[in-house]
Amino acid sequence: QARLVESGGGLVQDGGSLRLSCTASGSGFIINAMGWHRQVPGKQRELVAKITSGGSTLYADSVKGRFTISRDNAKNTVYLQMNNLKPEDTAVYYCNAEIWTTWKQVYWGQGTQVTVSS
Repeated sequence: QARLVESGGGLVQDGGSLRLSCTASGSGFIINAMGWHRQVPGKQRELVAKITSGGSTLYADSVKGRFTISRDNAKNTVYLQMNNLKPEDTAVYYCNAEIWTTWKQVYWGQGTQVTVSS
């Protein structure tokens, strides 16, 4: 059984930076793609960025050029470096991972709040 634990959220001013981390704990699994989504009240959860086990990345248009996703496979950890943050980036950020044990499941973290003040 795997568990995802996030850290790094907080309050930052417009134009500031934050780095989110998400680590998969447990044993006996293989991690495929990992990613970050975000959600604001009343709206659907949306993809922010995704990275495969081989390092290929995908970004939402709204964060291209400002956010960078990376991973450390040895640590089962995915990162999201967020630069030039804007008030519209304010949301709860969730990491997720496609994890193989006996079968493939998608796991989600508990979410971390990111608030960008204007």
